[in-house]
Amino acid sequence: MNRIKLLSEQVANQIAAGEVVERPASVVKELVENALDAGAKKISIEIQAGGRSLVRVSDDGSGMSRDDALLCLERHATSKIQRAEDLAAIATMGFRGEALPSIASVSRFTLTTRERDSQSPEGTQIIVAGGKIAEVKAAGAAEGTSVEVRQLFFNLPARRKFLRTEETEAAHTQHYLTLAALAFPDVAFTFQKDSRIIWQLPAIKSERATSSRIEALRERLRALLGDEKLLPVNFSASLEDDFKPEPDEIFENASSDQSAAENPRSEIHVWGLIGSPGISRATRDNQFVFVNRRPVENRGVNYALIEGYHTSLMKGRYPICCLFIEIDPAVVDVNIHPAKREVKFRRESEVRKFVAQAVRESLLAFHDEGQKRFHAEAQRRKTQDTETIGLALEPKPVTEPPAPPKTVPIPQTLAADKPEPKTQNPKSQTPDPGHKTLTTPPSTSSDGALRAPPGAPAVHPPSTLYAPSSSTGSAPLLNVPLRLVGVIGRLYVILESDRGLVLLDQHAAHERILFEQMLHRLEQNQFAPSQKLLLPETIELSPRDANFLRDQLTVLTRLGVGLNEFGERTFLLDALPPFVKAADARRFVLDLVDELKAAGREVNLARLGEHTVAKTVCRHAVKANDPLSGPELENLVTDLRACAMPYTCPHGRPTLIEMNYRELEKKFGRAQ
Repeated sequence: MNRIKLLSEQVANQIAAGEVVERPASVVKELVENALDAGAKKISIEIQAGGRSLVRVSDDGSGMSRDDALLCLERHATSKIQRAEDLAAIATMGFRGEALPSIASVSRFTLTTRERDSQSPEGTQIIVAGGKIAEVKAAGAAEGTSVEVRQLFFNLPARRKFLRTEETEAAHTQHYLTLAALAFPDVAFTFQKDSRIIWQLPAIKSERATSSRIEALRERLRALLGDEKLLPVNFSASLEDDFKPEPDEIFENASSDQSAAENPRSEIHVWGLIGSPGISRATRDNQFVFVNRRPVENRGVNYALIEGYHTSLMKGRYPICCLFIEIDPAVVDVNIHPAKREVKFRRESEVRKFVAQAVRESLLAFHDEGQKRFHAEAQRRKTQDTETIGLALEPKPVTEPPAPPKTVPIPQTLAADKPEPKTQNPKSQTPDPGHKTLTTPPSTSSDGALRAPPGAPAVHPPSTLYAPSSSTGSAPLLNVPLRLVGVIGRLYVILESDRGLVLLDQHAAHERILFEQMLHRLEQNQFAPSQKLLLPETIELSPRDANFLRDQLTVLTRLGVGLNEFGERTFLLDALPPFVKAADARRFVLDLVDELKAAGREVNLARLGEHTVAKTVCRHAVKANDPLSGPELENLVTDLRACAMPYTCPHGRPTLIEMNYRELEKKFGRAQ
């Protein structure tokens, strides 16, 4: 008696539905992807009872003819691919041809469609119950397709019991629609839940230029998630020659005349928006990553984001971002997950390197470009200050001769474009032991601005000099003029800008200054300093770690770590950088392997000692209750401006906090 039997089509579809249709959000995902692949410019989604009782997705896409509508309900029937080679160049959201028959097998399913540009106003309607076609008829319909899915899992009670509450299922649906709306800002989305409109997102037109697409993305993000301080990312890099796969590496049965390597793209393009320094979350919920406009989850990209931010993030915090990675489809495998949530890159280390570099360059440009852009504005302000003060000092009848112009005081402004003084340690100067707050500004400053002598009445310029302007509204905080007001708690420096109040943590700021100075000195040499150990130690590793470490010996030599092969799986450690203290040699090497795997091949020369450097500068930086005089605070702000990443300390804590006039007015009840 034969025990192996061929399953019926209905049972096979229900098994496939177990992989494709996990919950109502999975139904919405598959139907919205079909609408996007059909070229829809307007998509409407409606759910009831969290999607249990109804999921309806309507679009204005290309639609289907009667024959295509019937054929699309067959397993593995699709218009996306035709040959095996097409899997190496997938440019659509869906491609398997499993979604519609799987959904129809576990629900009461109605498909209504009319082909675009059809001569007949008549459409087609197909009604399916539990995988069996109940009726096919002609129906009036607009161009496009409308799919209704009612009573999901009505014929699978066990699966229905595993569904969560209505609110939870609706939240999963809304999360996916958020991803789809971010990936396609040029498509209008309408989302209804229980007959109530949750959002109506109009289509945002954009040009092919990346800058235009970034602005469209920013507007869509603002509509969905609110306004955040986000920085643009626009990075391109040429792929290595060995980054392009050979045809026989993708498919063994690929034909010689048609291969996946024909006309390959030579670049990887990373663009989108990331949070500015100081903006982070406790979870990764606000990280949206898209590969060729497909929302994905990839651990390598998540690590690349952390690596890109590096010391700009506190431990346990995660950046917010909406990043798009555009790459040759031949080097991305989107067919490794049943729901296509995960992708696999052929050379993941290269992609991670480029993503980290894109994030790092955007963060560095946030401060550098802001300084260049604000230089001209600062010069104009200084000229305007001089002219205004001159007008305020017109000769008037007085009993005493008027003071010369050089003695007229102006607010103690830390100009954004003043010359860079020699770096000095504020703690090295002799502070005033009784100093608590700065009530008397010094008589001169390094930018040439003149100060009043003690006790002289201050003649301030008109308030319009400090009114907020559009040119500085979006400028980085350290690229606007700052006026020193005082110090509270012998730790927090109070500064005034034309945008509001600024608080500076003198300890965190000095930490960042010393940290970058020490790293700069370490990176001056091509090879990091190395110190021989008195007693070399042997370390035995696992075969996997030994093979990895063997490939990194050249990099480790540049880092000042003396490791040499001493057997098949044994290495001899005989030198370390001076700033690295390793009590347990084996633990040090294992941590080193893990760090190299996480950071990739392009490791900073001082990366291995950065944790030690951060601890060192923390001990040497000015502390709370260390009083600093006016010139010392000026030098502190000036040196902070010269840093590459001035807005966080080496541990990721903020160095400055801004409270603009709008926030102050709200706290005092002057604004709603």
